[in-house]
Amino acid sequence: MLPLALLPLALLPCAAAAGGAVTVPSGQVVTLDEVRLEAAPGQPGQTWARFRFLAPQIARDSGSVTHEAAASDMDHLCGALALPYLAERGMAAARVVISLSDRAVPFGVQDPAATQFFEAYRPEGPACIWEAF
Repeated sequence: MLPLALLPLALLPCAAAAGGAVTVPSGQVVTLDEVRLEAAPGQPGQTWARFRFLAPQIARDSGSVTHEAAASDMDHLCGALALPYLAERGMAAARVVISLSDRAVPFGVQDPAATQFFEAYRPEGPACIWEAF
């Protein structure tokens, strides 16, 4: 059984973009895989919103998007997609986590062959403030 902090409070379908596909600043097209709301690890009463995207172009062997370019993409996704998504639904989150993966990986499962990038942000009004893990 998973620890309580890992159990999602809600698993929401996301219609943030038609078909879930979004073009980001690097030029790659990412696809929204899922949105998860969950209890914040070690912070009772706080919620984290996780926006998980498929981004095949970050693949270490065949991709063309570097971590640096993907970091700008994640900044963009937080401000342009995640914050409006939460606001439209009247939701608040202590942190927004944006993740990119070159392939579908079930949440919480390790896949050494997958390339995955994560960034965490603190929502502050209309801005996403980057938070180091």
